Amino acid sequence: MNHTYQRWACGFLAALLAFLSACAGIIYAVDPCFYYRMPSPRQLVFFNERYQAAGLAKNVPAETVLLGTSMAANYRASWIEEFYQTSGLRITIPDGYFSEFDKVMALLFRKKDPPVRILFALDLNTLIRDGSGVTSAMPEYFYNQNPLDDVQYLLNKDSLYYSLYAIMTDRQGGGETLDEGFTWDKTSDWGRYETLRNYARADVAEEPAPEDAYLKFTEENVAVMESWFQAHPDVKFELFLSPYSILAWDRAIRQGDLDARLTALERACEILLSYDNVRVHAPLFAVNLVTNLDNYCDYVHHSGEAGEWVLGNVCAGNFVLEAETLKKTLADWRAFVVNYDYDSFWDQDFWDQWNAAHDAPPAWWKDGQD
Repeated sequence: MNHTYQRWACGFLAALLAFLSACAGIIYAVDPCFYYRMPSPRQLVFFNERYQAAGLAKNVPAETVLLGTSMAANYRASWIEEFYQTSGLRITIPDGYFSEFDKVMALLFRKKDPPVRILFALDLNTLIRDGSGVTSAMPEYFYNQNPLDDVQYLLNKDSLYYSLYAIMTDRQGGGETLDEGFTWDKTSDWGRYETLRNYARADVAEEPAPEDAYLKFTEENVAVMESWFQAHPDVKFELFLSPYSILAWDRAIRQGDLDARLTALERACEILLSYDNVRVHAPLFAVNLVTNLDNYCDYVHHSGEAGEWVLGNVCAGNFVLEAETLKKTLADWRAFVVNYDYDSFWDQDFWDQWNAAHDAPPAWWKDGQD
């Protein structure tokens, strides 16, 4: 009886080992997260930025790398190559935290030929945010230096699923180029009406937020960036403030945190501008861009065409902030957004389009007034 049991157990273990080995072999061969290599000749299949950013950072050679949140998702590496005349790569982490960007940055500089220039799309909402909200959505085994925990990738049901998904997608012609990976501008609706339709005006706050409300979080996030500048003094860091639409400032005014945001931004820029290998660009204040809602799909995200314009101007140095004029720049911008006529957006043309599609005005609209 024991002999029969032992044979059964050995047979089961052998079958299990063979099954796991086959699964690991499939995952290694397909490598859906580009962890070991970029696929060739198979087309790239993109499905999760936090899983695949590590592979892109490790295995795509690039002298200039653009990092950012979803605000930079619709930029193209080919634009980087055109404007900077270098090899380029874009890596985005939607709603990314600075601790997550720090992991990507560490990978970039561990490779044999690290980048010589970093473009970082500095998202104001991320800059002032408490970093404690970060989740475990970015697997540590992709980003650390321990090869032993690669088993968590190779023996993983999600990895097996994505391997099969990558194979089937490629066979059906659904792969993408590196330039188009994770972009979504071609499948979204853009324009003034779309932007206003997606924007729900906040109630006016009874009391403004304290001016130092975001300083602690901002300084913690800036400290992460400082570690990059200090560790890589020969690398050029070009930080640009992502250009939210003018509606973002309407939102800040109504929520009562305009001054808290500007105070945090001033403190961040003061620190950033103290580094010789850092330039800070402010397309966030590009009036002609941010007041033209045709460039947007909601109150923050701008189109690919607008992004190309932004990147070209960043390369040309047209929005560079200077320490000597920082306070005046921010004061002028505050005066501009406080006095802007936001109500003019909701004109007859907007209501004609709205009424054609709806039976009632939006919930925040009270008798056609704020």
